[in-house]
Amino acid sequence: MPQSQAQLHQPSVSPKRSRSLRLLGLIVGILLLALCFVVSITLGAAEITPNTVWQSLVAFDGSTNHLIITTVRLPRALIALSVGAALAVAGSLMQGLTQNALADPGILGISAGAALAVVASTFMFGSLSVQSYTWIAFAGGAIAAIAVYLLGSVGRRGITPLKLILAGAVLSYLMAALTTGILILSQRTLDDIRFWLAGSVAGRDLNNLVQVFPYILIGLVLAFSLGKQITALTLGEDVAKGLGLRTGWVKAIAAIVVVLLAGSAVSLAGPIGFIGLIVPHIVRFWVGADYRWLLPYAAIWGAMLLSLTDLAARLVIKPQELPVGIMTALIGAPFFIYLARSKVKQ
Repeated sequence: MPQSQAQLHQPSVSPKRSRSLRLLGLIVGILLLALCFVVSITLGAAEITPNTVWQSLVAFDGSTNHLIITTVRLPRALIALSVGAALAVAGSLMQGLTQNALADPGILGISAGAALAVVASTFMFGSLSVQSYTWIAFAGGAIAAIAVYLLGSVGRRGITPLKLILAGAVLSYLMAALTTGILILSQRTLDDIRFWLAGSVAGRDLNNLVQVFPYILIGLVLAFSLGKQITALTLGEDVAKGLGLRTGWVKAIAAIVVVLLAGSAVSLAGPIGFIGLIVPHIVRFWVGADYRWLLPYAAIWGAMLLSLTDLAARLVIKPQELPVGIMTALIGAPFFIYLARSKVKQ
């Protein structure tokens, strides 16, 4: 395997992990994720005791505290877990497909396409329901991803990682410019959706999650089933073909999975950045380059990271709160700079 690819997917300081240790790591991760979920629905602007939280789940009585737990914090926590897992797995797949350490779901223009679709629909039709925003964002992200793939496949050699990155960057900048233009023209549109544009899991209910979760679940199942094939792709196109892998089909299915996961996440929570960039690198340090392990680990740690980040967004200026997209940017921007500098030195 080329040295650059080895550096991308398996840090030299990370030893090979045995199957038993990796299984133990998954179990520990799941337990930590459950703990994050409990903390997320317990802490917030309102002081609610753990016993009240438990009673609201098993013996709901309609009181104010019980309503806060069941209609605000519980949906928010579940959405944060789902979105974090979806973004992290989508980012892992993108880094594996493009052989680019800086790749994340935004490389396909999904976030920019979803944002443009929501802004344009609000500009034309006025303020819409959260359910409407969910499906509009999903459709916009999917159309943007298809457009990026079509543009990236132009030419004799067909689609390549470099062409995909360039096509995603060009279309993302174009869609971002159109979005900004609409917001400049319409102050009403900006007022209606500025919180969504910053990335947030607040203000959603379980109905929003129920509508989109099947797509997230299908995407995660397909992603986990592609672990062996993506690992082979990271060894290089020629090696993968020599192993009998139909690389074209694998890339196509993986692209569909990325659209399902990232599109669903953006439709629920808006354009949240850096989760898909940070988590694969953190996980890769522990499990190496084997995507059969990397993808499940990424789902767990992505869900955990977004849950904790959302909790911090609620508590940092309590009783007010920040959009979680701002908190992920504060964490992810320094990591991105460090990662970019380290890759340039290599």
